[in-house]
Amino acid sequence: MATSTTTVFPFNEASRVAALARPGLKRRRRISPAAGHALEILGHAIEYLTDQYVFEGGNFSGSDPRIQAIEMLMAVNRAIYFDCPEVPTMGQRWRAWLRRFSSNR
Repeated sequence: MATSTTTVFPFNEASRVAALARPGLKRRRRISPAAGHALEILGHAIEYLTDQYVFEGGNFSGSDPRIQAIEMLMAVNRAIYFDCPEVPTMGQRWRAWLRRFSSNR
């Protein structure tokens, strides 16, 4: 069952995510096995809690502690993801290769 929630998280986390996630720019990230495992576990926990909440017929309210718990897990999930280094684009790799090639001459 697919579900979605409106996320509300602390301002400092919101500004950090907004600064890192520039609109329209899709960048791949190099996710370590430990970070991947943590993201997988958090994803399952978020999905389980969300499904349980919807199944019980809860009303989406920002003051509900269960919604706040889901939002906290989602904030941790984002923090782990954005801490993973970005993979350079093909253009960045090409320019780095050209700089190395031209400096060797």
